Amino acid sequence: MAILGLETSGTGGSAAVIADDGRTHAVRLPPSAKSAPGLVPAIRDALAAVGLRPADIRVVGVTVGPGSFTGLRIGVTTAKTLAYALSADLVAVDTLDVLARQAPFEGERLWALIDAYRSQLFAGAYLRRGDNWQAEAPWQLPTVDEWLQSLRPGDLVTGPIVGRLADRLPSGVRAVAESLRLPDAATVAQIAAELHAAGRRDDLWKLVPNYGRLAAAEEKRLGTP
Repeated sequence: MAILGLETSGTGGSAAVIADDGRTHAVRLPPSAKSAPGLVPAIRDALAAVGLRPADIRVVGVTVGPGSFTGLRIGVTTAKTLAYALSADLVAVDTLDVLARQAPFEGERLWALIDAYRSQLFAGAYLRRGDNWQAEAPWQLPTVDEWLQSLRPGDLVTGPIVGRLADRLPSGVRAVAESLRLPDAATVAQIAAELHAAGRRDDLWKLVPNYGRLAAAEEKRLGTP
């Protein structure tokens, strides 16, 4: 069963395909590239690399948030369109779960982070359970200072924003290797395959991105701090 994974929660993005025999190929867009014009060619190239046609795709997995408003809209819309056109199943994947899956099993607690702007973070805490990172609670939207105060020695942190926070991490808190801090479509496809095998199917007519907050203009209109 061929599975397509799409990841567009930040700058650039990526597409990946897992073929029936387990062969996997991912195509990452450059950070400077925009997801809208580059995503479909990336899908085409990923399929060609494993010798598949679009019609071979049976599951489409996509990150639904948190992340960039524009990027998530592009990814979710593309995934829904493909799932409908190909009569494929659609599976939504949490972006922070993707980051957690890519992190090494070091220590007992992992933080997966995405920049929420306005001095805030989308922050998910994960506890080590055997060979898995399990979400401790639903992800939160703390300020950077609030999050820094919650850290404990031995914590591991990951996510695209970690490089900008590295010099503020307390002693004993370690950052995941830079190569693992960007959510990758191949990981999206792997998680989607597992969720699908467990019976997960998302309604393509109802699925929407999980932005985690209102846009700045909407917050201003409603008077939300």
